[in-house]
Amino acid sequence: MLTEVVRALRPTAVLLVLLAAITGLAFPALITGIAQLTMPVQANGSLIRDGNTVVGSELIAQGFAGPRYFHPRPSAAGKGYDATASAATNLAPGSKDLRDAIAARVSDARSQGMTGVAVPPDLVTTSASGLDPDLSPEAAFSQTARIAKARGMSEAAVRSLIEANIANPVLGIIGERRVNVLLLNRQLDRKAPNTEG
Repeated sequence: MLTEVVRALRPTAVLLVLLAAITGLAFPALITGIAQLTMPVQANGSLIRDGNTVVGSELIAQGFAGPRYFHPRPSAAGKGYDATASAATNLAPGSKDLRDAIAARVSDARSQGMTGVAVPPDLVTTSASGLDPDLSPEAAFSQTARIAKARGMSEAAVRSLIEANIANPVLGIIGERRVNVLLLNRQLDRKAPNTEG
């Protein structure tokens, strides 16, 4: 009786091990190998380096504060920009907490000199992941005056830097025009080095 049960279960066990090896080991190894050969930067997280030091990723937002930098979208990830705690607020559009948070962010933007222009929505609302690395061009342009003043640059130079960093939709239709905040701030530091102590 026991031998009949073992004989009946053997094909199932062999099939389970075989499928686990194919789908759990061989296929992922194949895809990883192809990705490493065809697009190694993306396969390794689109990391940005200064020499051998990783300073960030093109895919993960970082918090930038102070008047000298482009500010990213607000983050709800952990205590802010925590890549291990990606999350949205999940507040309903009619939520008082959401309205209060947006009003506080608008007030903060106004206190930092964003006057005479509408505050773009992506500067006062969080993304679904809380880690969106990109801004709309309008949100970047709205910060031009503050950055130009803090860096001692002309507004035209800051605008030109933004324009040079605008990424268009993939194939002209997928996604929206956007600016990567980390890449833009790195170029800003190269163009007008941050000498703040």
